[in-house]
Amino acid sequence: MRDHCEPALPSVHDADPIPETARAEVERLMQSGDLFRYTAASDAPVTLLERDFAAMMGSRYALAVASCSAALFLSLKALDLPEGARVLIPAFTFAAVPSAVVHAGCTPVLVECGADYRIDLGDFAARLPECDAVLVSHMRGHTSDMDAIMAQAEAAGLPVIEDAAHSLGTLWNGRKIGTLGRVGCFSFQSYKLLNGGEGGIMVTDDADLIARAVIMSGAYEHNWAKHDGDAALEAAFARWQNRLPLYNTRLSNLAAAVVRPQLAEVPQRVAAGRRNHDRVAARLATSPHFHVPAPLPPEQRAPDSIQFNLRDLGAEQVQTFTAAAKARGIKVQVFGLSADNARAFWNWDFLGPRPDLPQTRAMLMHACDVRLPVRLTVAQCDLVADTLLAALDDALGRDAA
Repeated sequence: MRDHCEPALPSVHDADPIPETARAEVERLMQSGDLFRYTAASDAPVTLLERDFAAMMGSRYALAVASCSAALFLSLKALDLPEGARVLIPAFTFAAVPSAVVHAGCTPVLVECGADYRIDLGDFAARLPECDAVLVSHMRGHTSDMDAIMAQAEAAGLPVIEDAAHSLGTLWNGRKIGTLGRVGCFSFQSYKLLNGGEGGIMVTDDADLIARAVIMSGAYEHNWAKHDGDAALEAAFARWQNRLPLYNTRLSNLAAAVVRPQLAEVPQRVAAGRRNHDRVAARLATSPHFHVPAPLPPEQRAPDSIQFNLRDLGAEQVQTFTAAAKARGIKVQVFGLSADNARAFWNWDFLGPRPDLPQTRAMLMHACDVRLPVRLTVAQCDLVADTLLAALDDALGRDAA
């Protein structure tokens, strides 16, 4: 075994700190007490966040809400799908995704995912004819073949929603993930690239869709007039005034004040995340027992974590590996083995009976997940890789000294 006196590992589970620019804005806001997004006549912090985020993404409209889950829910409601509409989602995703589908009065249809964590295109094509919409979850930032998915969905006349909670900054053929479908949804939860504690945002070029979402998010009476827009959006607001229920999933000015100053840091964070991931992946690739799926050719990822498959290890060896890594300071989550894991589809009892999905199940039993915050230095990334390799030595019963 390796020397346990090696340098201490950084905590990979702490959220990234809030920059001083955000702290100053929060202090100004706290002094004013103006935390509700609709108090000001214009240019509230949430409005400014929406304006800047839309500009960063190259989208016409943005709506900031309480969470990415709320954005997914509002996207589905704004599409005006029929009650019980069947929405195709990958079986490898977080429980909040099928939950959003259920909350919207729709029925999730789970599609198989492969050993590379991406949607199985054969199963996708087989299940697509029975569906009314597609919700692509770019789980842990892994992009499925969006060329094939978009082509098949468009041929079938089905709208595509992108769950890009883990994919801010990822490119597909040079285009920003979250702008390929009808609407894209992002997260501001603390473990995401932009840390607002909680919160989310949706982007689209569809004036009617965003108008419906804005009203349903809680823009009662004429508060929708405080959203930045154009003539098409104003006309859509007028059409839908008083015709939609209010779900009150608004984002507060306080969260927006925390998030907005971080937008300027996105390019640097994306570059650091890619550097950290690729460095650890290269180190893990020195062992045949670790397999890190490569990005697809059109994909330029923006990761803040690393996923890898364990190869040729028995169940007891997998348990030894995770225990040894934890003892050394790194928590390794094996999606299918962690008790009640919210990313294992068989734990989604709220859906009722589910298909077996053997391909996804097999992948989840060997797929590991480790956080790699963008704040880590190169030396710290090397420590993470050393720890994982040492834990593997323990699992294999080898002396790694």
